[in-house]
Amino acid sequence: MKALKKEADERLLIEAAQQDPARFGELYELHFERVYAYVVRRVADRAEAEDVTAEAFHQALANLKRFEWRGIPFVAWLFRIAANLISDRWQRAGREVVDDERIESAQTESGRIESGKISPAEIEEVERRATLFRLVDTLPAEQRRVVMLRFVEEKSIKEVAREVGKTEGAVKQLQFRALTNLRARLEGADA
Repeated sequence: MKALKKEADERLLIEAAQQDPARFGELYELHFERVYAYVVRRVADRAEAEDVTAEAFHQALANLKRFEWRGIPFVAWLFRIAANLISDRWQRAGREVVDDERIESAQTESGRIESGKISPAEIEEVERRATLFRLVDTLPAEQRRVVMLRFVEEKSIKEVAREVGKTEGAVKQLQFRALTNLRARLEGADA
């Protein structure tokens, strides 16, 4: 019942945005975190993930009048746009064999999304990652910075300590507190 209401509400938002593009902001707010989480898993660089996400929403807005409701969640359409953008970027970059596999993977995934074959488990994983990104933003500044440096920029404890001007022990403690904090908040969000 709750899922049907959510679907009907989303459909009304889409129809409203198709009539008045200024209403697209509501769809953007509703789906930004999930699309960003989807993209950030597939690109190596945070800035690139932000660019792809922005471009995906720009294309969605530009093509919104052509969107037809077919019972597949709107976010799946956004994922398809993002997957195509990622694939296009890799092809333009002319990367070698390693990235050819990633291009093929993105194209296969794009086809699965387009045909509605993306599984509920995959959508749930993207939503969980989006929740995690949102929760990281709520951490105290020092903890958030350590988490971003360690897990987004993939720096070592030593590199993080040097960058934040703290001892390695202090960085480990901040990381431990941040992860404990995130775990508790994530469990609270799932409840």
